Amino acid sequence: MSRTQDAALRLMIVDDSPEAAEAIVSTLRNAGIAVRPLRPASADEFTAMLAAQPVDLLVAQVDSTVLPLATVVQQVTATGKDMPVLALCDAIDQDTWVQAIGAGARTVSPREPAPLLLALVRDAWTDLEARRAQRRLEARLRETERRCDALIDSSRDPIAYVHEGMHIRANQAYLEMFGYDEFEDIEGMSLLDMVAPQHVEEFRQLLKSLAQGEPPPPRHELQARDIDGNVFPAAMEFIQAQYEGEPCVQVVIRRQELDPELAQEIEELRQRDQATGLYNRATFLHALEDAVEAAARGSARHGLMLVEPDHYQHLLADIGLDSADDLLASAASRLTAAAEGLDAVAARFGEHTLALLVRNTDHAGTEAAANRVLAAFAAELFEIGARSSVITASIGAVQVGEKIASVSQVLAKATEAMASASATGGNRFELFDPSAVDRAEEEHIQAWVTRLRDALDHQNFVLHYQPVISLQGDTGAVYEAFLRLKGADGELIKPLSFLQIAEEHGLLWEIDHYVVGRAIAVIGERIRANRPTTLLVKVSQASLADDSLTRYIGEQLLAHGVPGEYLVLELAEAKVFTHLKAAQEFAAAAARLDCRIALENFGAGLDSFQLLAHLKPNMLKIDPGFTQDLTGNADNQTRVREIAAKARELGIQTMADFISDAATMSVLFGTGVDYVSGNFLAPSGPDMSYDFE
Repeated sequence: MSRTQDAALRLMIVDDSPEAAEAIVSTLRNAGIAVRPLRPASADEFTAMLAAQPVDLLVAQVDSTVLPLATVVQQVTATGKDMPVLALCDAIDQDTWVQAIGAGARTVSPREPAPLLLALVRDAWTDLEARRAQRRLEARLRETERRCDALIDSSRDPIAYVHEGMHIRANQAYLEMFGYDEFEDIEGMSLLDMVAPQHVEEFRQLLKSLAQGEPPPPRHELQARDIDGNVFPAAMEFIQAQYEGEPCVQVVIRRQELDPELAQEIEELRQRDQATGLYNRATFLHALEDAVEAAARGSARHGLMLVEPDHYQHLLADIGLDSADDLLASAASRLTAAAEGLDAVAARFGEHTLALLVRNTDHAGTEAAANRVLAAFAAELFEIGARSSVITASIGAVQVGEKIASVSQVLAKATEAMASASATGGNRFELFDPSAVDRAEEEHIQAWVTRLRDALDHQNFVLHYQPVISLQGDTGAVYEAFLRLKGADGELIKPLSFLQIAEEHGLLWEIDHYVVGRAIAVIGERIRANRPTTLLVKVSQASLADDSLTRYIGEQLLAHGVPGEYLVLELAEAKVFTHLKAAQEFAAAAARLDCRIALENFGAGLDSFQLLAHLKPNMLKIDPGFTQDLTGNADNQTRVREIAAKARELGIQTMADFISDAATMSVLFGTGVDYVSGNFLAPSGPDMSYDFE
């Protein structure tokens, strides 16, 4: 998709059911999409939100009794905004489809299966972003065309645009060359009329070949004639172009006042860097643009290398600034020697940066060319005036193909790779290849899967514990357990690094079993040491699918002699919304074991309180978004106070975590929150040594 990963989808949901709307939000969030949801509860609220809030996508219930789909689409259309409407129904039949599409919906989706709805939302959002990007590009194109017109008009080079052999645009220098006053005098005139009679037939054949899409010659010499029939020697240069959206040919015509051979020599000098003899930056960029364009069409692959002598500033201090050109000339000769036999273009790209474009080569060919360049630099001493020195090089290479077919991207990746090679000691190259990145990502994921499997088999997971402190005078020991993975170097890795991979590869339920089993064993040890302790343990949605975890909990409680009341199982609010029936069954099974249930990240949903009508937990962990900057945010204070009051009314305890200062503690105490935790109070660690008295 074209968005950055952290871009939020501004989603409006028109649905009579708050639970169904919440399920949509949870489905998107579970898929890693940041969502800023809106749900109007009435027609007036819908109109107000539509006018006041920026919205990317609207999901609307087909058979809504509050806001009919036709009304929704009509009001969206009236705003003039590009806002796709996705129609939602319980099941798709022909009548529903015709009704929704006829009303103006972009597409129709059933509520289930959730992955289908997710895919359609992604598609609609991606298409919207593509249209927005196209509009931005069109605006830039118009601005670019305006600037190009100004540049063409002010250019001293005679320039014309020709379509099917006819003039459609020409600048003042072109008109003056041929003796015309206004463009209207030659508009629609054939370019053949500007050619001396003896060259007309030859030039006609050239125009035919251009019309058939054949590449133009870089230069074509002939005799031209002006309005008075005067003939003069001229050279034409052709570039395929577009004018006002139509394909055409840009023609630059120059008088041949000089000897042709001398003119060719001058042109050659214009393209070269005088110090190294290589092509200069401008000439090289033209070659790179052609290569990138070919790669974008999928017709070629190329390798680009940026090369710099290592420790350049130290070398300059040693050999003197006056020898800098000699140093670059020697480096250029090594580069040229290394490129011998290759279809390559070498250039001086920067002050002390050389470039090599190896055409029509794959990853292995680019890698081999880079090794040749490294060897050419390191093979022999550099002779620089009266001095000699060993000089190595750092190379940043890029494999140019369809996946990276932009000059700016190619140069950015090459520069980044070259800097990395230099920073790690030099005399090496780094090659960026998008296909290799894909392969590396697959290997990275597989390595993680193997590592997680090994950790489960050999007990390489550990638990850390953070004190949970009562604000209401309870002195019982309560800790929250956090999973950590032992790293090879003794470092402990937090779950955010691997939980997504574990979920995708079906390992979450096994990790849940390990965490719960280890927690129960620790509680048992604490009870036997006469230090009874309550542990809060996170459980993933993977364990809601069947009763295997609750059966395992029952077995472990019995085996370690632990009363179930000491184990609090945390479920994420968003996961409960999308797995409500399974969560209800899980909570009921946990209650039979006297275990308690906590809902974490509570309050982040569209209507979190509605969830409490279907599932009554023992504790609510308030979403950290409401406790950040709590002292300076009146809305968050009001929300926390509402949650605490509602929980007290229902006999549910509340907890706030990630507390970072005393002022926040004071506000939470005033709202009636029961428990708090955070590094301000005590960090997590492998031991349970906090004094709760």
